Amino acid sequence: MPPVLTDTMEPSSLQGLPAAEPRRGATPLGRRLRDLGPLAGLVLLCIAGTLLNPDFATWDNGMNVLTRTAFIGIIAVGMCFVIISGGIDLSVGSMAALIAGSVILVMNWVAPYVGSPASAVLVGMGVALALGAAFGLAHGLLITKGCIEPFIVTLGTLGVYRAYLTYFANGGAITLDGALADTYGPVYYASWLGMPVPIWVFAAVALAGALLLNRTRYGRYVQAIGSNEQVARYAAVAVDRTKILTYVLLGVCVGIATLLYVPRLGSASPSTGLLWELEAIAAVIVGGTALKGGEGRILGTVVGAVLLSVIGNILNLTSIISVYLNAAVQGFVIIVVAFLQRGRR
Repeated sequence: MPPVLTDTMEPSSLQGLPAAEPRRGATPLGRRLRDLGPLAGLVLLCIAGTLLNPDFATWDNGMNVLTRTAFIGIIAVGMCFVIISGGIDLSVGSMAALIAGSVILVMNWVAPYVGSPASAVLVGMGVALALGAAFGLAHGLLITKGCIEPFIVTLGTLGVYRAYLTYFANGGAITLDGALADTYGPVYYASWLGMPVPIWVFAAVALAGALLLNRTRYGRYVQAIGSNEQVARYAAVAVDRTKILTYVLLGVCVGIATLLYVPRLGSASPSTGLLWELEAIAAVIVGGTALKGGEGRILGTVVGAVLLSVIGNILNLTSIISVYLNAAVQGFVIIVVAFLQRGRR
């Protein structure tokens, strides 16, 4: 008969219950080398980029790389929680497209009624966050209460979200009205203390994610569920609720990233957010998060996102291969890292 458990017991404090499988190669030195691997790779890439093209090392190019990284990086922070918990979300790119189109439609519609473009923009921001949370909640409920695999749920919604965006746009593009575009533009184009706003938002989201993962009970529960869900249930962890919150968190991150992306072009089309899920997952995996869950770091995810952007930037500046093969490079990176991780669990 299993021991009596209480809500205050942590998974690590249980005795007499089956433990998670030990990770092979998880010595302190091995963990340190694995943690430093992405950062070392980023440094080497930066050196290579500078040698191949001196323009790579300029301040403007660095700010450009980090600004473009912000969208995927913010989504990758949320994706990190999902993958650590043992899940996956293939729909984030399509979700971002639908949120972008919906936000533009709402802003254009409410602008005449709220009295000022700034008020319409604030309404649109609220809608973006609410939609992201709602989509994440739907995913979490279907996965936990509907007992459907995350891969299947998000593969289905990948098609649903983009189809609705295409329907709303009538196959074309949804464009933000001129006055609204001028008011909203600084969210992407403005700078503070010499750095573009998206970089500051990315840094704030990453810092909040790191604190949430490493300094809260929720973060410990996410890691416990990914390591061994059955043991987590024995430990009185609210597994379903934690999973639902994890997908809601990812949805909110998608909403934040979309808010930064919309003013860049002022429009949304069926191609918006294309392959963002590939880039977000690649950033998480390259950053050292275990594909099977239970282990991961937000800092590594941030480094992974920047590393992938640097690869794309180097390819654009040097023309080593066609820029149309950037997605292929990211796909190869995912496969190689997955191959290297095969013995971790």
